[in-house]
Amino acid sequence: MYSIFDSFFAPPTIVVVSEERLQAAEREAKMRRLKAVDDKLSELREYRQSLAKELAPAEKTGKDLDKLDEATCDV
Repeated sequence: MYSIFDSFFAPPTIVVVSEERLQAAEREAKMRRLKAVDDKLSELREYRQSLAKELAPAEKTGKDLDKLDEATCDV
């Protein structure tokens, strides 16, 4: 029967890896992180552009209203 204490008394597992494989695994991990960062950056750029498009008409409308206010003040 297996118990939770068996893991404490079992011999440890030792894995031997060549230096080349270790470097290759580290490089692959860094490449995956770089891709994740690039994906997040492009997602944030797209979101920024969509916000800028939403704000652009509001800024233009605000300027038009300022001109209208100036015109009515002259009367």
